[in-house]
Amino acid sequence: MLASIDPTWWVQPVSLANRQVSLSPLRLEHAEALGRAASDGELWRLFYTSVPTPDTAHDYVVQALQQQTSGWSVPFVVRDAAGDIVGTTRYCNIDATHKRVEIGWTWYALRVQRTALNTAAKQLLLTHAFETLGAGAVELRTSYMNHRSRAAIARLGAKQDGILRNHMKLPGGGYRDTVVFSIIESEWPAVKRNLQFLLDTGGQR
Repeated sequence: MLASIDPTWWVQPVSLANRQVSLSPLRLEHAEALGRAASDGELWRLFYTSVPTPDTAHDYVVQALQQQTSGWSVPFVVRDAAGDIVGTTRYCNIDATHKRVEIGWTWYALRVQRTALNTAAKQLLLTHAFETLGAGAVELRTSYMNHRSRAAIARLGAKQDGILRNHMKLPGGGYRDTVVFSIIESEWPAVKRNLQFLLDTGGQR
């Protein structure tokens, strides 16, 4: 039975894991470790991302959990193969009626960037979305200025839908242009093979 028959399944916390990475439900107790992970590379300095500082990590997690309660997102804490917390990601913009979901709010400590970890995490999230939730489409979004992220999303096999101009206000002033990518249900078998190929050959972002 696919979860699309019961929309509440789309917003249920779930744990996912493979050899390279594990994703588990985000909890308030993870805030300190996420602050440490963000400190590896001082990720909050990237103006086009929403990464907490050690001082704001608690509020960041509280907001994520509030979004989960509202049914808008399912946030995860990301652990590497050694079990260390190295970042976070979410299902968000959940629309069970139209069988759509976005994978977003993703960031990782500098030491695991450009490794197989991101590809392995996306494999878990996409497999669950298409094969358990029964999604018709999965979106991935990033800032127009985040060229590394745009290349990484395209490398996964997602196709660019368009650019949302002046999409979001930036904390430091101005607006963010958001690039929207997606993978649709009919494309999933080919994307799945591509993800496995990437993992078999190194899986770097």
